[in-house]
Amino acid sequence: MTSLPGRSVCVVGASGGLGAPISRRLAAAGARLTLCGRDASRLESVVPGAAIVAADLAEPGTPEIIVEASLSAHGRLDGLVFAAGIVAFGSMAELPDDVLTQLFAVNTLAPIRLLRAAAPALSESAQAGREPFVVHLSAVVAEQPMAGMAAYGASKAALSAFDHAAARELRRSKVRLIDVRPPHTETGLAHRPVFGVAPALPRGLAPDDVADRILAAVTDGERDLASEAFGRPS
Repeated sequence: MTSLPGRSVCVVGASGGLGAPISRRLAAAGARLTLCGRDASRLESVVPGAAIVAADLAEPGTPEIIVEASLSAHGRLDGLVFAAGIVAFGSMAELPDDVLTQLFAVNTLAPIRLLRAAAPALSESAQAGREPFVVHLSAVVAEQPMAGMAAYGASKAALSAFDHAAARELRRSKVRLIDVRPPHTETGLAHRPVFGVAPALPRGLAPDDVADRILAAVTDGERDLASEAFGRPS
């Protein structure tokens, strides 16, 4: 079991459809939060009083800025949740090259770079016996690729593959990395694609239900959260 009261946890994408309910649950459990996103005013409304970092993940040096902000606010870093992401729709032949680059920059490279930057602080937390954790939100498309979402699915599958290898590496330093692959969730992301138009999608899971399941995985010591772990929409 992982105890959350007093833990310093950084949530990236904290004002998003999943980042916000995850942040609120962490706060309710007693965690001390650093919330990251591009819009400071939106972040401030998620958990009043939390430390705020307004930054663009695509900018060089952002991972180091986020880690330093967490350390400055709370003196340590015990948990990291990466809930940011973008989506694009359309066939692989019509997807512009700059959109392809953007998908991998945000969905794949940003969480990898942030984890690398945070690894020393997380290792220090482990040495102090605080059972640090990392949550990476990939998606069901990492398991079940879909036509019309090939590039998006590839960016999430790449993150999932990284997670499964990096999790084994991090075990040596007693840092737990959880790869989370929820089914389609009603976060509104499908209505804000960086390219294309969303196909007809079945009704997704409620964000609050997905956030509850993720928090349970964190506190219960789980190491992998596949799509089947979330059940069906109610």
